[in-house]
Amino acid sequence: MTSVSELRFFTTPAHDCSYLEGKQAITLFADPLARIDKDLYSVLSSVGFRRSGGHIYRPHCQTCSACIPVRIPVQHFSLKRRFKRVMKKNEDIEVTQCVPLLTDEYFDLYRRYITERHADGDMYPPTRDQFGSFLVEGRPEASFYEFRASGELLGIAVVDELNDGLSAIYSFFDPDCEARALGVNIILWLVSEARRRGLENVYLGYWIKQCQKMSYKMDYKPLEIYVNNHWVGVD
Repeated sequence: MTSVSELRFFTTPAHDCSYLEGKQAITLFADPLARIDKDLYSVLSSVGFRRSGGHIYRPHCQTCSACIPVRIPVQHFSLKRRFKRVMKKNEDIEVTQCVPLLTDEYFDLYRRYITERHADGDMYPPTRDQFGSFLVEGRPEASFYEFRASGELLGIAVVDELNDGLSAIYSFFDPDCEARALGVNIILWLVSEARRRGLENVYLGYWIKQCQKMSYKMDYKPLEIYVNNHWVGVD
């Protein structure tokens, strides 16, 4: 079994940053051929790595440190009134844990979400191959969580279970149900589920101060950010 000290890493050539216009990015990848078990994956997540499909990575830019890992320490999280209202609106939703799969139902929801919410991003146009490589392929710790109301699929959360928490890999939801605030509801559910399992954190990926689309992550305080190789609380 591979240990952190034995793990090899590779960097990409500089490429256009997906989040900051005019910036060049470099990505550091863990060896995709290495045997990375749950323990090692959890350690990598705790020092700022994320997963996309079968790749475990983190930003490695030489002149920019804008991408900051963030997580919610669930035992200290408290519900704002706005969050309580969102939960009440979604009391009719049932959540089911499923094996990651590519189905027509899942892809149709994903296609609508990307087309209506992220047509200006590098995931547009959505394809079935993209869905499979990004969300279905990957880790044995991964699950799809279906969010349904009266049988209708409203959202999917792609989540990895780590030793110390749940890692929110991606979520997509019905863009026509804006009043439900489904994205907020998914995060609140993850916090509740992590608590139920006795886990400490919900990992939300990277936050970039200059990126408006990531500003929502600062709503979930108290929050922890990973800076200078330490997790620091943000109230």
